[in-house]
Amino acid sequence: MTTHLALLRGINVSGHNMMKMDLLKTTLEKIGFANVETYIQSGNVFVDTEEENAAKVGFIIKQEIFKAFGHDVPTIVIGIEDLQKCFSNNPFLKEKDLDIKKIYVAFVSKELRSENINDLKISQFKPDEAQIDGNRVFIKYAVGAGKTRLDQKYIEKKLNLTASIRNWNTVTQLLKMYEERIAK
Repeated sequence: MTTHLALLRGINVSGHNMMKMDLLKTTLEKIGFANVETYIQSGNVFVDTEEENAAKVGFIIKQEIFKAFGHDVPTIVIGIEDLQKCFSNNPFLKEKDLDIKKIYVAFVSKELRSENINDLKISQFKPDEAQIDGNRVFIKYAVGAGKTRLDQKYIEKKLNLTASIRNWNTVTQLLKMYEERIAK
């Protein structure tokens, strides 16, 4: 069995795409996923399956959510390596006096090259900062995520992909949960 982490974008936000996590869990179990576990109401779902292809798992989950709940929810599926790289490759973690509450990671649906940072035109968002690393965009907001235009919609539009953003506390907890699952 392979463990996958599905990041569902835009559920249970401001009354849109509402879905209860216990119903989502039951729905995914009915179609054959094992050991389904959710974390908070914002769409973090661990599943175990014989299917190793992350993109295929994401497609199945997205399709099932549409059938069961009627929501077209972009889904990005990542592995433990993706979360581990958040800790080893995040350039902002090396900064002294870092406010962890301003650190976010946008997980994106395709591999990026470092030159894709030019596509984001990040200089227009100063003092917000961003760095690209594979299928992640590390973000450090100067004020906070709610007061910037450098958000998921902007990233998706400029890079022509699907993105799902998580704050650093969530990334930390998801890695801990992933490691605990694998240790069992």
